[in-house]
Amino acid sequence: MKKPTVTLTDNRSGKSYEYAILEGTRGPSAVDIRTFFADTGMFTYDPGYTSTASCTSKITFIDGAKGELRYRGIPIETLATQHSYLETCYLLLNEHLPNSRELQNFDLEIRHRAYIHESLRLLFDAFPNNAHPMATLSAAVTALASFHKEHLTLDDAADYHTMASRLLAKIPTIAAFAYRHSLGIPLIQPDIDLSFTKNFLTMMRAYPGGKMHLGSNGHEEIREVEVRALDTIFTLHADHEQNASTTVVRGVASTGAHPYVAIAAGISALWGRAHGGANESVIAQLEMIGSADRVETFIARAKDPDDDFRLMGFGHRVYKNFDPRAKILKRLQDELKEELGLNSRLMEIAGRIEEIALSDEYFVSRNLYPNIDFYTGIILTALQIPKNMFTPIFVIGRTVGWITQWIEFKKDPTSKIARPRQLYTGA
Repeated sequence: MKKPTVTLTDNRSGKSYEYAILEGTRGPSAVDIRTFFADTGMFTYDPGYTSTASCTSKITFIDGAKGELRYRGIPIETLATQHSYLETCYLLLNEHLPNSRELQNFDLEIRHRAYIHESLRLLFDAFPNNAHPMATLSAAVTALASFHKEHLTLDDAADYHTMASRLLAKIPTIAAFAYRHSLGIPLIQPDIDLSFTKNFLTMMRAYPGGKMHLGSNGHEEIREVEVRALDTIFTLHADHEQNASTTVVRGVASTGAHPYVAIAAGISALWGRAHGGANESVIAQLEMIGSADRVETFIARAKDPDDDFRLMGFGHRVYKNFDPRAKILKRLQDELKEELGLNSRLMEIAGRIEEIALSDEYFVSRNLYPNIDFYTGIILTALQIPKNMFTPIFVIGRTVGWITQWIEFKKDPTSKIARPRQLYTGA
């Protein structure tokens, strides 16, 4: 049986060119145009790569029209409600969910690798106290490459595993240190007796000697509902196919650079307001709106074609239906509101925006549904996490996805250095 093809005809010369159609296990087919330039002397033109598949992958699948997200074939709803973040990490890295023994060993390894070299800790002293944690985080992860030079070239599964577990364990520590340094308060070392997510919250909140910060909820201890909420957010951020920062990680990987440098490049890309920094922008906008009775004014501005104001946290480049991660966070937000007794001004403003937007024809007809960033900021605020740590939280969750994508790229024998072409229009 002849394989399916696409025939392209150059109407200037009448020449036709035939290209194979590649089929995936899910989603759209792809046209294999790898020989297009050699055949025709022309390039394809696709700004933003909106119609271009840069690789094959077995990690994450998204169906934007259906609002579907799967890791290794498993729906995100199942992972976020029935499995922990570390189980999800294991799944992404090993292609199957762990049994109890595998999870226990993985958890213990992550706990023991959470400490960073004392010389690296001194790096934080070189940054000003008001440095944004993302700047410090990116620099410190790059510096990890100087402490673990052996991972410049990885040769086997054991090397990949060591690199992955080391980064997964140390990035939360570095993020917490970056935050505390930005406040000029003592750093809190990891505690191997604590689970992954609770350990991070402890490094964020605790005082030396084990005393916990007394938050606005009146509780000193970190409650299970808080750990579960943040763990869910980590899971929802774990991977998201070939997004901007993942594309950067794969691009740096293609040069043969140290894997930690590739991850640091992903961190820098994620910081952008149009990418991971969007959740920070959502809260900033809610604070700017100020009160629920002003929401209608800003909704009107968002609908005005002559006004450049846009509502943050609505719409998505891929999802043309409701973001499945946003659905999960909406339920989680409602649970937190009840369990933590939350009824803040920001939640009231966000609730009013959501109520109007979901029923307004302007937003519905344009598929401008609340996305993950809309709910993430509200939930993180409820967990006493400040705005400047929202994107580092995203980094912690996404680290496993970047690592998995890096490994997949390195194992692919067809991988090449990333080198897009251009349509030159200059002098």
